[in-house]
Amino acid sequence: MAPNTQDLSLHPAANAKRARETFTIALAGSPNTGKTSLFNALTGLRAQTANFPGTTVERRVGRLRIADTDVSLVDLPGLYSLYAATAEERVACDMILGKREGVPQPDAVVVIADADNIQRSLFLVSQLTEHAIPVVVALNMIDVAERHGIRVDHEALGEELGCPVVPLVARTGRGVDDLKDELARLVRPDLAEPRPAPPPRTTCDTCGACPFQSRYSWSDGVVARCVTSPRVAPERKTARIDKALTHPVIGLAAFLSVMFGVFYLIFAVATVPMDLIDALFTGIGGWVAAHVPAGDFQSLLVDGIVGGVGGILVFLPQITILFFFLALLEDSGYLARAAFVMDRLMRRIGLPGTAFVPLLAAHACAIPAIMASRVVRNPRDRLVTILVAPLMTCSARIPVYAMVTALLFPDNPGRAATVFMGAYALGITAALVMAWVFKKTILPGESKPLVLELPGYRLPSLKTALIYTYDRALVFVQQAGTIILLISVLLWGLATYPKSDEPAAALAMRAQAEQMMAASAGVNAGTAGEASALLAEADHLTSRNALAQSFAGRIGHFIEPAVAPLGFDWQIGIGIVSSFAAREVIVSTLSIVYGLGEDAGGDNPTGLYDTLRLARRADGTPVFTIATSISLLVFYVLAMQCLPTQAVTKRETNSWKWPIFQLAYMTVLAYGASFAAYRIAIFFGGG
Repeated sequence: MAPNTQDLSLHPAANAKRARETFTIALAGSPNTGKTSLFNALTGLRAQTANFPGTTVERRVGRLRIADTDVSLVDLPGLYSLYAATAEERVACDMILGKREGVPQPDAVVVIADADNIQRSLFLVSQLTEHAIPVVVALNMIDVAERHGIRVDHEALGEELGCPVVPLVARTGRGVDDLKDELARLVRPDLAEPRPAPPPRTTCDTCGACPFQSRYSWSDGVVARCVTSPRVAPERKTARIDKALTHPVIGLAAFLSVMFGVFYLIFAVATVPMDLIDALFTGIGGWVAAHVPAGDFQSLLVDGIVGGVGGILVFLPQITILFFFLALLEDSGYLARAAFVMDRLMRRIGLPGTAFVPLLAAHACAIPAIMASRVVRNPRDRLVTILVAPLMTCSARIPVYAMVTALLFPDNPGRAATVFMGAYALGITAALVMAWVFKKTILPGESKPLVLELPGYRLPSLKTALIYTYDRALVFVQQAGTIILLISVLLWGLATYPKSDEPAAALAMRAQAEQMMAASAGVNAGTAGEASALLAEADHLTSRNALAQSFAGRIGHFIEPAVAPLGFDWQIGIGIVSSFAAREVIVSTLSIVYGLGEDAGGDNPTGLYDTLRLARRADGTPVFTIATSISLLVFYVLAMQCLPTQAVTKRETNSWKWPIFQLAYMTVLAYGASFAAYRIAIFFGGG
């Protein structure tokens, strides 16, 4: 069946929009067609990420100026057709058709089609052109099609489809201005030359019994008339590369090698900017301490705000590097091959291949991963995916991993990368093992093989990767400036109040120091040095006592018997409790509690790592030994420690039973594994 033809220059929706302030254009298309690249090419950094009202589906909205008119560009979730199969597709369809409450219907739709495989996009185009909304087809990756000997007559294709077709390369910007010219016809039809309406098309000659068959038959005919392809497709490099990258052994080894390389670069490249950020916040803290009178307000600024937020932002370089390389891998088409390789393993443990998508998303955040589990059709498989998704290493764990690995191997990027990769591998292994256990016990059932479309290999867009990295970094910084700042201030208050008297031992040391100074009248340098050491020790005892008697200290001492078998002291216990709000908060928490406990009142604040390395137990032994550091790392690989994730699990399962079970099993798993790791490390001399 052929789509209805449209005269876009005289389209009623376009003309009616002239009276409005902003013209809205939706970007639609199937995955791996370069939709995000085109969005970035049109909007750049003028975009915001948010959820559709009343949903958990993410959208990006950008602003641009076309024909002296403000235009809002909405990047919709991937869409194959208006027959929605997932929650994301349903939201996209509802917005296009004006059925989404709280979201205005777009005034036009740009469908991004892969010039190298036009047929898969024509189904959606044929549906859209039957509705009263202007459509423009952006024929992306035309350069790839040309390299493969494919020639597309875009003008003839436009006549067949009844809408403009613009060939372009979003990655390089080729043809983007031509697309803007076509969009200008929609935004300001009064300023554009009239476009003659294309001749009417006859309907397809199939039986019409199946709407899918008739549309596919129609699209085959369109492609036959408008696209010239080599009679015999030459063997492409893609097939030869895929033979290696999708091999059960070679492909898995390649995947592990790629991830190790990424993690190595995270540590090798990020060292300099991390040191600069650490030095910056240390300097800011020192400047504040020198210019603000000593007291609670100074402590709030130095230890609560500067120390808390600085303790998190120091990991910004590692997070940006990770997301940058992941964006490059995804844009190149490699991550789809990784999904194919992992599918063989996942089906053996009882998870469907489609679960790879949410589990991969969980490496950014478990919350969208749990929401993305809707792509898993079988309810049992979906529930298993939800239960194990938080075991995958999310971005919130990265600061914890980075902190521990830096304590263990501050000057050895190779070993640090190995530990970092081991933490990721432990999370993945735990998720797969628990999925197998659930499928064999409480949630039995068989899973279906993965059906996955492998995109062609292409040179990744540096601009797209940088914009994606900027978006993720901005979210992280905003979080550090809001949630983590509030938690840091709250923790400072809990760690500062109520006030306590100076302990008798400290008073005795001060008295002794004063007697020594008075006796020597400041002449004997040795005696003066001993007196200064006594005063420093008195300050240290006073600070530790004040922290121990505070609300935070009382909480920490209350739970210390439970965490002591893991090698943790009561101050680490405070961090564990505080991190239920967000995992990464433990970093700022440790910075605050050890900073208050060790350097309170000091005029020369130290950096995060120096503070932790200098931390001592009551008996004078270091807190962060190899065994304790490994135990802490294992605990945070496996523990839930994220109440927002629990809330999303409840919403997606419509029951409190499963989030409570999720919290319980992950806590038991984390505690047991951490205990075992600590004892093994002690056995091998890591204490």
